[in-house]
Amino acid sequence: MTTTRKIVERVLRAGRDTDVEAIVELMAPDGYIEWPYRPPGVPARITGRAEIRAFLTEAAHGFIRFDEYRDVVIHETADPEVAIVEYTAHGTVLRTSAPFEQTVIAVFRVRGGLIVSYRDYINPLPLAEALAGR
Repeated sequence: MTTTRKIVERVLRAGRDTDVEAIVELMAPDGYIEWPYRPPGVPARITGRAEIRAFLTEAAHGFIRFDEYRDVVIHETADPEVAIVEYTAHGTVLRTSAPFEQTVIAVFRVRGGLIVSYRDYINPLPLAEALAGR
């Protein structure tokens, strides 16, 4: 059986590599990705593989390219389904070629080897600046 930690490591690698299909395959059919803190234009939640695929495909081909994740720390919790991840994403805003840095804390719930919830607590300020073309 695959551990929550291994699933989280795989989804982080897929996100950095812009491998949308790998992310979708790691999601439960009714799983969701949620952004509690986000700039205007970013949905609060996307649910199900089709919606997740559509959103991530659009985002992957026109906004930010992630080059690396630094200072990645995965916190395993008392609940074996839950892991909390901290990292800094470094990349490039494709439209402007400006560098991009994003601090992230994410909470994952993995059941049966699939992600049922992925709450992405991003710092919305760098994303808002990038969306504004700064």
